[in-house]
Amino acid sequence: MTKGPVFRTITVFALPMLLGNMLQQMYNVIDTWVVGNFIGSDALAGVGSAYTLMIFLTSILLGLCMGSGVVFSLCFGQKDEQKLKESVRTAFLLIAAVTVLLAAIPILALDNILAWINIPQEILTLTKKYLFIVFLGIPAVFVYNFFAAYLKALGNAVVPLIFLGLSTAVNIAFDLLFVVVFRWGTSGAAGATILAQYISGIGVCAYVLKKDSVMRSALGHMKLNHKGIREIAGYSVFTCLQQSVMNLGILMVQGLVNSFGTTIMAAFAAAVKIDSFAYMPAQEYGNAFSTFVAQNMGANKKKRVVNGIKCAALTSITYCVAASFILRFQAKNLMQIFISASETVIVEEGVRYLHIEGAFYCGIGCLFLLYGFYRATAKPAMSLVLTVISLGTRVALAYLLSPISSIGVTGIWWAIPIGWFLADTVGIVYLIVNRKKILPVDAVEDVKC
Repeated sequence: MTKGPVFRTITVFALPMLLGNMLQQMYNVIDTWVVGNFIGSDALAGVGSAYTLMIFLTSILLGLCMGSGVVFSLCFGQKDEQKLKESVRTAFLLIAAVTVLLAAIPILALDNILAWINIPQEILTLTKKYLFIVFLGIPAVFVYNFFAAYLKALGNAVVPLIFLGLSTAVNIAFDLLFVVVFRWGTSGAAGATILAQYISGIGVCAYVLKKDSVMRSALGHMKLNHKGIREIAGYSVFTCLQQSVMNLGILMVQGLVNSFGTTIMAAFAAAVKIDSFAYMPAQEYGNAFSTFVAQNMGANKKKRVVNGIKCAALTSITYCVAASFILRFQAKNLMQIFISASETVIVEEGVRYLHIEGAFYCGIGCLFLLYGFYRATAKPAMSLVLTVISLGTRVALAYLLSPISSIGVTGIWWAIPIGWFLADTVGIVYLIVNRKKILPVDAVEDVKC
């Protein structure tokens, strides 16, 4: 990523990452579609709440893998193979230890967690069964994201995509078999999901171990390097905190949504899936941009980084405007993919959510770029600060506005874009004020997208 036109370089790398993330998200989207169409709205409400909780837990692993991937990119850009091996070994052992805790603690504390997020009594049992099974897939989430982060750091986003494609096909097949044919309900949907996750995780792990001598050498000698722990932790812990804080805020919002009953829960569950897919290209472009910045910083090509900022901002804003326009006119049709048209109240509330969030995608598109930039320039703490601002604003406003009778649940929806734009303002002002420290370049070439 240190050569060639900026736009083409980032976009070509981002496309398979985007497709990979879309396939990964398809696990739960398929569950949502099958549950919403073949079991009912109560089951959809339970699966939607479970999804938010699982995203919070797996975001911890995702953050650790993303942070480690930045270190891998820097080592690769510096062409330092020995340091790359040490970083891979250290990151693997660190994240594996966290995975053990994440797989055990939620199962032991499941009843308390469900009470905390206000799961209604009428869907408590099915939500609990669904989550218990899905928790068993946490090790697979670690394996896939660790080896995928390694490949992406080296510029290979295609192989993870292939294995995700295979596992998604398996997930669809088993979802239909377990839920539609065998009538196993939400437990069947959960079982299909974890089977698919293990296929993608084991597949990409086997590929990397077979093809990559650096990975084989790194994992063949499980000896920790204390200096390496500090470096991996320096990037990964802040990125992990950023991801977990972000999703903790979302989980707290989910708890507030749950207090409005199963109708609002079902609307939120379906609308969030559509919302996530709509802004996903901006999210993955931000992740690709982060790898681009990290490799070029490692190669000491700071002018190219500056040009990349300009090009990435233009590309992300253009996409977000287009996505906002499409969602404005297609929200109702998209909601009816998950919810029967006869469920008019659920559909209408989901459309209201999408019209509010979708109008402001430029805010979250800019925020993804800022997250990626600060991770790649050795300032992951700044990404955490922006996340705290965005989510803190969201949670505070949601809890302040929603009890007002004239506002109600709409206050939760409006709190989200307000948080995005406040964080954007802080991130951009910080970059302008500290540009010479972060990117000390004497002259900047014209942007070459």
